[in-house]
Amino acid sequence: MPSPQQARAQASAITSGKTAPEAEASPTSQLRTLFDQPRLSPGQRRIAQYLIEHITEAAFLSITDLAERVGVSQPSVTRFAAAIGFSGYPALREKLQSIALGTLAKGPEAAEENGANELQSAVDAEIENLENLRRDFADPDQVIDIGRKLSQSTPLTILGLRISASLAEYFAYAARRIHPDVRLVTRGGSVAYDSLLQSREAGGTWVLAFSMPRHAQETLTAVRVARSAGLRVALVTDLALGPVADTADVVFATGTGSRLVFDSYAAPGVMASALLQAMTDADPERTQARLEDYEQISDQHQFFLRD
Repeated sequence: MPSPQQARAQASAITSGKTAPEAEASPTSQLRTLFDQPRLSPGQRRIAQYLIEHITEAAFLSITDLAERVGVSQPSVTRFAAAIGFSGYPALREKLQSIALGTLAKGPEAAEENGANELQSAVDAEIENLENLRRDFADPDQVIDIGRKLSQSTPLTILGLRISASLAEYFAYAARRIHPDVRLVTRGGSVAYDSLLQSREAGGTWVLAFSMPRHAQETLTAVRVARSAGLRVALVTDLALGPVADTADVVFATGTGSRLVFDSYAAPGVMASALLQAMTDADPERTQARLEDYEQISDQHQFFLRD
């Protein structure tokens, strides 16, 4: 009889293809989709970030006022509009206003309407992050594809530095149950470089990196080292804007909870689990064999308490 983990692996395979259309995405999600396509310059990323953070006000600013608020030139705003596919700033502003008016039509934030306290507001924000991720999963093909590539990379390197180390450790811990050679990198500098170069020399082809705010300079450097060594990089981060995202081959952008002193990572955690599921689906025979072997070893050595 299969263990609960084996049964879950067999029953939860991801189905390819788009599902039925979801409800309209949140304003933040719409803006991410709008901004994360091109390779934006640092100045353009500042404009994008300002619009994301101040959409209800910024959507009604003139080009002069927006440039002044962000601290860039008016031509920079015009070039930003063109970079994301608009004929000019007026066309971009029209789109921004439609998003902003949708936000205003919903009235004050739910937390304020319901008299929620700070902890409830933090949970509400994470629920919104998960709802946005659910919309992203309407088409799971990219998750399936990258899961297969991570599964095929031997060794597979998982990178997470500073605050991102916890997510990397979780992923590596689980991935070792289904993959024969998982290498975890949670220290930056030359230690990370050595690990990445050794992984490539051993035949590895992919790195899965986690980069949560505040984004570490050493993460960017490590991703650049990985790319220069010939490794491809899949990145789980909070926004598909910024130098680390620009350097990676594939970006999975998921929101983080920022209502409390320290961020929370409900959506990135689910994203990590989805990639693990895609890895199990990519090689079901290997997954089954490895899980069976692990169950035998864990029973033999009594790793776990019996519930």
